[in-house]
Amino acid sequence: MTTNSPAYRPIQALPDHLISQIAAGEVVERPSAVVKEVLENALDAGATSITIRLEEGGVKRIAICDNGRGIPPEQLPLAVARHATSKISSLTELENVATLGFRGEALASIASVSLLTLTTRTADAPHAWQIEAGKISPASGAVGTTVDVQDLYYNTPARRKFLKSEQTEFGHCAEVVRRIALARPDVSFSLTHNGKAVDHWNVSAIDKRSAQILGDAFSSARLPLDESAGPLRIHGFVGLPTASRGRADAQFFYVNGRFVRDKLLTHAVRAAYQDVLHGDRYPSYVLALDLDPALVDVNVHPSKIEVRFRDSRAVHQFVFHAVSRALAQTSATAFGTVPAPATAASATAVLSGKTPWIAGEQTTFASQFNTPSPYTNGSQSGYSGTQNYNQFGRRTEQGVAQSLQSYGAFFSNSNSSHNGNENDSGSVTPQDQSPFSTLSSASASRLPDDDHPLGFALAQLHGVYVLAQNSKGLVLVDMHAAHERILYEQLKNALDENAMPVQPMLIPVTFYADAIEVGTVEEHQDTLKTLGFDMAAISPTTLAVRAVPALLKNADAQSLARDVLREVREFGGSRVLIDRRNELLGTLACHTAVRANRSLTVPEMNALLRQMEQTERADQCNHGRPTWVQLGMNDLDKMFMRGQ
Repeated sequence: MTTNSPAYRPIQALPDHLISQIAAGEVVERPSAVVKEVLENALDAGATSITIRLEEGGVKRIAICDNGRGIPPEQLPLAVARHATSKISSLTELENVATLGFRGEALASIASVSLLTLTTRTADAPHAWQIEAGKISPASGAVGTTVDVQDLYYNTPARRKFLKSEQTEFGHCAEVVRRIALARPDVSFSLTHNGKAVDHWNVSAIDKRSAQILGDAFSSARLPLDESAGPLRIHGFVGLPTASRGRADAQFFYVNGRFVRDKLLTHAVRAAYQDVLHGDRYPSYVLALDLDPALVDVNVHPSKIEVRFRDSRAVHQFVFHAVSRALAQTSATAFGTVPAPATAASATAVLSGKTPWIAGEQTTFASQFNTPSPYTNGSQSGYSGTQNYNQFGRRTEQGVAQSLQSYGAFFSNSNSSHNGNENDSGSVTPQDQSPFSTLSSASASRLPDDDHPLGFALAQLHGVYVLAQNSKGLVLVDMHAAHERILYEQLKNALDENAMPVQPMLIPVTFYADAIEVGTVEEHQDTLKTLGFDMAAISPTTLAVRAVPALLKNADAQSLARDVLREVREFGGSRVLIDRRNELLGTLACHTAVRANRSLTVPEMNALLRQMEQTERADQCNHGRPTWVQLGMNDLDKMFMRGQ
């Protein structure tokens, strides 16, 4: 076997032009990388208006014009030289980077693989100056800088062959512009491609800019977020679970104004959504994390798209809890009478003034949360018992027990068979009274008011939906999805407090079990007891269920036990209580949630509405689907063409 080993060569220094092209391979990966580097330089120069013109996806030409402070003519040779910058001058400044660019190699790298012309003018200069191929000459131009990049990779044809189609490359460039425009709503951006206008964003507040870029679907289903803890601040918007997407293409995270793709931050946000968004759906969000530059290292990736935190655990927990608290406020009591609490109008009111994305005066979202807490004491129609909560908004053991005692009575006769289909259709079980008398008694008993955002029940539709009247109009509730969320939150709260109420079985339920199931019971007794189950093997092939969680006392004990054993066996005792906890609790909640075709009385329906108002994340079920929708009087009038 022969090898074609290169001939021996002595170690020697590489020529400057080859060094520059090697560096360009890291920095200028494709046309979008050029757009990113030049836009960051423009923002560092204080630009408030930027125009981006592209031809043939940016391969033929990229021309970016800004109105920043410009570059003095005597510094132009250094501007296109490698490792020359005005942004840092010492190791201390490198460890406290406050600008988007800092390496001083972007323009040099771009110039090594393209035909670069740089035209710039400072405010005190009588005219502009231009540098092209190392030659400086007077030019015409306004205050600011224009970077004109033509024939990208003209001198490295092999690299040019790796580029994709014109539309693909343009798409990457447009995405870079979108990311930067989202972070800086205080700057206007214009984008054209092949002479045609594509996007234009005027200076605006972040709520308007994000609505323009991410669309109405996001702007009508988002929650404002603004929290601080010590040197950390996170602000922006998180999308409601009902506005999730099939791809992770609406996720924008910024660290000190820099767009990043950081696994730690992505995991923290995803973990916050884990009990409201299961499966292959992805949340939408626009979030900015501000912290002391000394606490984050941005010099860990050639394209500066990754960062490293000094205390990654603290950052993860801060982001996770901040997003979790925002999502926990998606209950009717917290946000009034619409399922999508942060409408464009309300966000505009909150976000008027300076943008919170830049230094200086910053907008606070705190006023958005100055609404009555859903965790109120006292008795309400169809629901009684004092609620007890700790400082984290979690029900204490006393609160859970009282909730079970009062609420469980309403659903003690529900059909607990678990068939896995929450939308079964069928006839409603006849009631003793006529549906018309139900309507009249319900409407006469209580009139809707602002203290009860979901209003009061009128009737039940096909054993699946609850119809209620509130001050805005008609409310439709998916009773299975709503009850499932309520039970899920109660189970989660009880497990968090290590106070899972247990219901002993009057007569233990026995069933045939294989050797693996028996072994799982014997091996994971502590995990099962933590979850509220008391199981024991009474023979090599028989298991007995002697106690179940009180919340699930009406479920089929055998199928409940088999589901728990399957999860524990597959993932292990410790992991099922940590990584798989929410999926397991969701399965348990579904077992005993009121089923489709279960006929509810008016007091039972009102009890469900009151409990929804007092439950975190009650606007969606465990899988991210809405639990209720609002039809206002204007909507109903339009349906029937009233006033037309």
